[in-house]
Amino acid sequence: MNITCSALPEALMESELFGHERGAFTGADRQKRGLFETADGGTVFLDEIGEMVPGLQAKLLRFLEEKTFKRVGGSADIHVDVRVVSATNRNLRDEVKAGRFREDLFYRLNVLPINLPPLRERAEDIPRLVAFYVDAYSTEFKKRVRAVSPEVMRHLQAYGWPGNIRELRNAVERAMLLAEGDTLQAEDFAVAMAGGVQLGEKVELPAEGINLEELERSLVVQALERTGWNQTKASALLGLNRDQIRYRVEKFHLERAAKA
Repeated sequence: MNITCSALPEALMESELFGHERGAFTGADRQKRGLFETADGGTVFLDEIGEMVPGLQAKLLRFLEEKTFKRVGGSADIHVDVRVVSATNRNLRDEVKAGRFREDLFYRLNVLPINLPPLRERAEDIPRLVAFYVDAYSTEFKKRVRAVSPEVMRHLQAYGWPGNIRELRNAVERAMLLAEGDTLQAEDFAVAMAGGVQLGEKVELPAEGINLEELERSLVVQALERTGWNQTKASALLGLNRDQIRYRVEKFHLERAAKA
């Protein structure tokens, strides 16, 4: 079982991890078992642990030391046997020095550290990752794509991937939405930006400058038209979520033209 430590406010995160008793806070109309209690005998993965707020860090440390916790609003200690695995893209030693992460919690978590190099240093892993995402999105989007062209794979392995695996996944997802054949081609990886910038190319600001507002509107319209005004698919092309593209549709007063 897993949870992302930056995804929820502190109060809700505490309830998600440790559970709560009925009446513990407004809206708590029934008892709830938390992640640690539900995962008794198993493993809990805490993603983005470096984002955890100090108050929760102290409660997590107590749990790791004693294997017990109290539900929010509760008084009874609950004992569980849970393995905790955590991950972060932050340097926790630096976070400790800066006073943003508890030193005692760092050492308690740092029992068996695994350093995962960035994707740019693991180009040999990219073909396997791409194959996994192609297979997953072929099923999700009901596509018959089964492979990536050698040219595309060379670009993917040469690119720096500053956004690591998330960026790779998003790039493949956009390509799968655009693909019409059974093999992903270079044009499927065209990033939805001015000039049809290809994967790996640097985006240059024109010498005469650009109207960013007009560019943003144009990109949103292009993404909507390319996907038949499906906002979910259009948001994927632009690296946005559905709420973000809905905001832009309203912002620019965009409406789908009626068919003749």
